[in-house]
Amino acid sequence: MSDLLEDPQPLLALLGVPSPKGSQLLAPLQPAWLGICLDRDPQTEPPQQLIHFEPAFLRAALRRVIHETVPEWVHAVIRPLAAKLEYFIPQPFAGEILGMCQALGISVGDGILINLAYESTAFCTSIIAQDLKGNIYHGRNLDYAFGDILQKITIDVQFMRNGQVAYKGTTFFGYVGLWTGQSPHKFTISGDERDKGSWWENAIAAFLNRNLPVSWLVRDTLDTAADFQAAVLKLAATPIIADVYYIVGGTLPKEGVVITRNRKGPADIWPLEPTAGAWFRVETNYDHWTTPPPFDDRRTAAIKALNATGQKNINFETLFKVLSVRPVLNNYTVYTTVMSAAVPDKYLTWIRTLE
Repeated sequence: MSDLLEDPQPLLALLGVPSPKGSQLLAPLQPAWLGICLDRDPQTEPPQQLIHFEPAFLRAALRRVIHETVPEWVHAVIRPLAAKLEYFIPQPFAGEILGMCQALGISVGDGILINLAYESTAFCTSIIAQDLKGNIYHGRNLDYAFGDILQKITIDVQFMRNGQVAYKGTTFFGYVGLWTGQSPHKFTISGDERDKGSWWENAIAAFLNRNLPVSWLVRDTLDTAADFQAAVLKLAATPIIADVYYIVGGTLPKEGVVITRNRKGPADIWPLEPTAGAWFRVETNYDHWTTPPPFDDRRTAAIKALNATGQKNINFETLFKVLSVRPVLNNYTVYTTVMSAAVPDKYLTWIRTLE
C-alpha cells in the first residue's frame, strides 16, 4: 500500500475537515496475522494468540472489558450455564471458548461473558462502493467505548482448512466472532450495531433460545456460504440475538448491499444502484431512511468525502482516506479495514490512535 495511507491529512484539508484541536492522527499500525486451523480440536491446542500476548495482561484486559460492559445480573445468569456450554453454544465456538479459558486459566462463564460483551457496543461506520470498472470495495471503522485496551489485543486471523485459507477476519483476543471478514473470491462482510434499546434483556433471552450472536453469524456465513447471494440470504434470514446492520460486498458489479436486521429477519434491504448514481452506500448505526442525531453524524461526513473523491477515483487508498475523515474516524475508533473479495490478498487492517 502506498505512503499516501500513512498521512491522510492532505485529503482532510481538501475536504475542509481540519484535525481536531489538540489531537494528532498517528501513523496507523497493522495488527499481527495469526492462523487458526479449523481441522484441529481447539481444546487440545493452546490458542496461537498466546504466543504474541502476555497471559497476565490478557486476563486483566478481559476482566476490564467484562466489568465495564456487562451488568451484574447477566453474570448471575450466564456463569451457571458454563456446565451446559455445548447445549447453548454450537461448534466451533464452544470448543474455542473452552480452549481459550483453559489456556488462560479463566472460568468458562467469563469466556462466555467476554463474547457477549463485545456484541453489545460495536459502534461503526461501513462503506460499500463500486468504481467505474465495476470493482467492489468495502471499508469499515470499528468503534468501541473501551478502544484503548482493544487496540492492544486486535488481531487479523486466517482460518485455514485443508491447508488453504477458508476465510479471514479481524477480531480481538478471546472473541470467537467476527465483525469484519472476507471469504476469498466470494464476498466480504462487516457488521454495525443497530441500537434498539433494552439490549441485555432481549439479547440474553434470545441467546438462551439458542439464537446466534450477530458476529457468530458473520463467521458462520464466511465459512459456509457459497457466494454473495447465498451470504445475503443467510445474513438476512437467520435468527440472531440482537438487531444489526450487515454490509455485504461481492465480486461482480452491483454486488453490494446493506441489510437492516431485526432479530427474526430483515427490516430492509438497501442495494447498490450504480446505474442510478448510487455507487456507494454508507451505514453507521442508524437506519438509512432516518436522520442521524447531530451529536453523531458520521454519515454526512462520509458521504461528503465519497462525493469529493468521485467514483472514478475510488480504490483501496482513497477509501482508507475517507475512513480517516473526522468524525468518521474518532476517539473511539479501534481499527480500519479495507478489503475486496475479488482481490483477497489486499485485505488490510490498521489500528488507529489519536493523541
